[in-house]
Amino acid sequence: MNFYILTLFPDMVMQGLNTSIIGRAVERGCISIEAVDIRKYSEDKHFRVDDYPYGGGAGMVMQAAPVYRAYQDLKERIHKERIRVVYMTPQGSVLSQNMAQEFSKEEELVFLCGHYEGIDERVLELIVTDYLSIGDYVLTGGELPAMVTIDVISRLVPGVLSNAASAEFESFHDNLLEYPQYTRPEEYMGKRVPEVLLSGHHANIEKWRREQAIIRTLERRPDLFERANLTEKEQVFLEELKGKRKGMVEKEIH
Repeated sequence: MNFYILTLFPDMVMQGLNTSIIGRAVERGCISIEAVDIRKYSEDKHFRVDDYPYGGGAGMVMQAAPVYRAYQDLKERIHKERIRVVYMTPQGSVLSQNMAQEFSKEEELVFLCGHYEGIDERVLELIVTDYLSIGDYVLTGGELPAMVTIDVISRLVPGVLSNAASAEFESFHDNLLEYPQYTRPEEYMGKRVPEVLLSGHHANIEKWRREQAIIRTLERRPDLFERANLTEKEQVFLEELKGKRKGMVEKEIH
């Protein structure tokens, strides 16, 4: 899978993405990442890419022309008539694991990173296919959200993770949070690893992990249950948990 990032700060994104798991995946050829410097496509002698907004207002707006030229040059280099272009913006749909799964099926993805007060709307209408956010807050630019999104998607590309099961059974699998994890030693500061994990009984371990995932999701992200994939027994287990929690709350009130 090939990622392209249209940005004013190519060093920032490449330094961040060329490390750890993602960096090793690039070295192995599982994915490729290229940062395209929008500033190089400016026709201004000082490589200026922003200007004052029509109608007034605070801040500056990135001009349409440099962005469009950068996109056109990229499209010609990779010989694609149409590319999926993701504009990172707080106005977009919030990234989810399901969306990452969908994006991971693409051969090429282009991320457009805005700065200042945004990008001229006309070029967005011309090239952008997806508007994406990583949360309901405002950052100084689209680079960090693009890096986050590439990290999320890359983990789903075959060969990126050394353990193929890791991407499938971590947080948000079946729309549940991940179960607690433990490693050596068996006891630390008086806290022991749950006995079931030492038993070697794989069926019991799997049952415990699913139950712990349900408990953790109920405690921290109960909203996920609207889309969670639970068996009938797990649904009964969840209702029992809710009943116990309700009883404890009522007991505290009285």
